[in-house]
Amino acid sequence: MTWADFWALIATLDGEVTEESCQRLAEELSRRSVPDIIGFAERHAEALYRLDQEKFGSLPVVDLTTGDGSPFPQSADVFLYTRCAVVASGQAVWESVFFDVDKFTPYTSTEYDGEWLLYVPDKAYELATGEEWHRPTRYCFESYSNRDGWPHLRT
Repeated sequence: MTWADFWALIATLDGEVTEESCQRLAEELSRRSVPDIIGFAERHAEALYRLDQEKFGSLPVVDLTTGDGSPFPQSADVFLYTRCAVVASGQAVWESVFFDVDKFTPYTSTEYDGEWLLYVPDKAYELATGEEWHRPTRYCFESYSNRDGWPHLRT
């Protein structure tokens, strides 16, 4: 799947990550070939992996503070779901955050949760084949897996 095809499919979300919008995307994707479903999963994993950087992951959650009023850090899961929300917002937003970290900041809000986007490739595969998919992708999208994005975590 080309990046253009991936972003065209993401655009069908209109920036909205809900169970319903992601179900519609999974249904759309399931009408394509299995290689396209796999290609979507690969592009999605890569897009998330590229966002897996300390400059984004170290940002606090914008609308939460700790008991003493300190900034509330993103957990690994929150950071993953935040990255999904950025991807769901489309190519222009995704590209812009690399040049301006401040454009990533609003997505750390508790108003944004892109978790449902994670399940789209699996759901599409299941709809297309009738089988559950335990998929490996070239890029790991879990938080802190991009060693280049987190230089101090390198071993």
